[in-house]
Amino acid sequence: MTTPALIKALRGETSDRPPVWFMRQAGRYLPEYRRLRAQAPDFIAFCLNPEMAAEATLQPMRRFGFDAAIVFADILLIPRALGQDVWFETGEGPRLGELPVVGRMRELAPEAGEHLHPVGQTLALVRNALEPERALIGFCGAPWTVATYMLDGEHRTIGKGERAQARTYAYAEPQKVDAVLEVLVEASARYLKMQADSGAQVLKIFESWAEGLPDDLFERLVLRPHQALVRRVRDLGVTVPLIGFPRGSAALAERYAAEVAVDAVALDTACPLEVGKRVQAIKPIQGALDPLLLRAGGEALDRRVDQLMEAWGQGPWVFNLGHGILPDVPIDHVERVLKRIGAQ
Repeated sequence: MTTPALIKALRGETSDRPPVWFMRQAGRYLPEYRRLRAQAPDFIAFCLNPEMAAEATLQPMRRFGFDAAIVFADILLIPRALGQDVWFETGEGPRLGELPVVGRMRELAPEAGEHLHPVGQTLALVRNALEPERALIGFCGAPWTVATYMLDGEHRTIGKGERAQARTYAYAEPQKVDAVLEVLVEASARYLKMQADSGAQVLKIFESWAEGLPDDLFERLVLRPHQALVRRVRDLGVTVPLIGFPRGSAALAERYAAEVAVDAVALDTACPLEVGKRVQAIKPIQGALDPLLLRAGGEALDRRVDQLMEAWGQGPWVFNLGHGILPDVPIDHVERVLKRIGAQ
């Protein structure tokens, strides 16, 4: 059977060019996505409609031929599975209701995968449509990142923005926050297990809000929950590769790589090339082109792609952005990058 290039890279293999996919590669920068999205009554309904979500997942694969597809879903499906109201305000993003009682969430956590079975149906549809040489990625939000949104639904007066509020809450009520993280570890593990069973060949843990944490809080809110999540996923029998993405934590990226048993570490836009090399000496890496540079295009984009290729191209590396693609990125800029690295 054909082994996708992404999986080879995550095993530590190198090739003539790195495999490539982009975070948020299915999204608003594609006109076909915007037309599809207009047919759904709301974003949650869109995510939980297997046929529509599969089509969104496949659109960038048809247009660009990326080496991997990532299932179209959202990290905030997990709070919904735990009994918290989740909705999206047009032009404002996600909103969450009151945090459910921790005991009730603990009861619901083992059923998270079953509750979100439409995502599994999406994965099955996509895997059936994808060529065997292209990998299929499933994902979840990391416990701390998901908790920031869940806690914001309850404490709107601590500070402006999910990170400020949730971080203050983590200091003020550590036992409750740690209990929420524990619940999220179990729910996320069950969700990832379901995705692997449904056809996902790689799983990614998105820690979007790891930035700005002092080292002791990073250990408590990021390292320990990630360690627990990886252990639980493996205990459930999942064997596919795991990618961890502790965005905004370049100063602690080496520690993360050494202490969390993921198979690869995704690096963000601000990660220095030399830090990336040191992480790459521990395990494969992914990243880290600036989405704003992809938007700008031109010779500066070419230079940075070349710099990344020179710095990281000799080791196991997955070419990607350091964060998600932006809605106003010109499509020809994406094509330019793919041609530059030899993927088109």
